[in-house]
Amino acid sequence: MVVHRTVRDGEAKAVEAIDNSFTTDSVIEVTASDDGFRLRFVPVEPPLRKVYPDDEDEGAEGGETLVALDDGELCGAVTFAYEAWNRRLFIADVRVAPAHRGRGVGRGLVDRALARGRELGARTAWLEVTSVNAPAVRAYRRMGFAVCGLDMSLYAGTSSRGEVALFMSRALDEGEV
Repeated sequence: MVVHRTVRDGEAKAVEAIDNSFTTDSVIEVTASDDGFRLRFVPVEPPLRKVYPDDEDEGAEGGETLVALDDGELCGAVTFAYEAWNRRLFIADVRVAPAHRGRGVGRGLVDRALARGRELGARTAWLEVTSVNAPAVRAYRRMGFAVCGLDMSLYAGTSSRGEVALFMSRALDEGEV
């Protein structure tokens, strides 16, 4: 049984050690024009394996971290922050250990972060994901997120150069968008 709770002192290193690499058999091709953009899932052969460098900071300044434990074993974490100026919950990082993927751990973490956002007064939730992380984009779509923008240059000068940053959001209060 998976239990969720706030991260405890001394667990930050264990959260960072959760393997957030992934393998995918498709990526998202982004075509931009003056009038907008088009996203298309395209197969890749062989499958692409993405390993994030240790020096990439995915934290949220002043944020909170919730963890998921399966029989006491850390199996996932979500880091997020509430931005009061626009009443937005910024989901900075979602990690699920490979052995626990596809079992609802990520959804459980995101659902709890969204509930916390509502408690804080957030009207929307927002996150950023790379165009090569098609499995995450699919999962976020199932959770009610939609692509709301992109940045073709965010990863320039990093190990992720050539990838496109996709921004996704969802309303937390059905009366507001």
